[in-house]
Amino acid sequence: MFNRILLPMDRSSLAECVLPHAVVVARAFESLVTLVNAMESPDRAIWRRAVDPLTWRIRKVEAESYLGDLAQRLQKAGVSTEKQILEGPAAEGIIEYSHKNHVPLIMLSSHGQSGLSDWNVSSIVQKIIARAHTSIMIVRAHRYQPASTEMTSLRYRRLLVPLDGSQRAESILPIVTTLVRAHEAQAVLAHVVHRPEMARRMPPTDEDVKLADRIVERNRAEATQYLDQLRSQLNGEVQARLLISEHVAAELHELVDQEKIDLVLLTAHGYSAQTRWPYGSVVGSFITYGTTPLLVVQDVPPDKIEPTWAEVDVGKNERGPGSRR
Repeated sequence: MFNRILLPMDRSSLAECVLPHAVVVARAFESLVTLVNAMESPDRAIWRRAVDPLTWRIRKVEAESYLGDLAQRLQKAGVSTEKQILEGPAAEGIIEYSHKNHVPLIMLSSHGQSGLSDWNVSSIVQKIIARAHTSIMIVRAHRYQPASTEMTSLRYRRLLVPLDGSQRAESILPIVTTLVRAHEAQAVLAHVVHRPEMARRMPPTDEDVKLADRIVERNRAEATQYLDQLRSQLNGEVQARLLISEHVAAELHELVDQEKIDLVLLTAHGYSAQTRWPYGSVVGSFITYGTTPLLVVQDVPPDKIEPTWAEVDVGKNERGPGSRR
């Protein structure tokens, strides 16, 4: 599953809020954690600001020392580590390293050196999420005080697993089972029965309402059987929540608060299987508006996800005219 975890660190205390999560996930999956720090090299920083080569070398030594200290802390917590300095813009360097090394999971703090903002994730994290095309875990920096957080004190107690009846969504269950076993946690399997929408200019008739009710009842019965079947197949303490709503994502966000969830786990796509984009609509909502740590497992190979116009444009600019990948 996650035999290797990429852990970008920018030498900020906010970024370090991800460290306890890296420990618990790496222990559960016996992962190798690769610590990386991205530095703008002198020859690529001209368009931003002049960088003196001597100053850059000093900063590189400082970054290597910082990663070395983090590696020692992780190793004391029982995690195998390696470290790597990347040259170039942070987001681009992390994405390129992930692609070249086929990294199965990138763990990110929602904010780092630039500080907290009104946005749920920083601009760098947004770029990585959009273009890494691999599994991603986001830790919400605004909910933690990294400096006072013990490296080994974290424990997941309640995991929310939204399911829509598709095999894509169910592909996350082996990961859930591993974390439940490692933490003696409770898994909450959630399914939202979507009430049919009626695009009508006039209020629905009694017949329309009865038809919608019959569809909802049939789907509810199927979903009940579906969740019961999954519960019987999974080890550990597993609970089920069946909800009915016109707004699936909103209902799931409310469930996170009601159930005091520590971690939300989702596959990147579900029943609709719109694999043209990296993530489905529910996952996009949790990335943009979620308040808890989020683990998104990418269920589509990178070469099957169509690049956006921005990716194509940026890729051309990075490679330069006439270059080939």
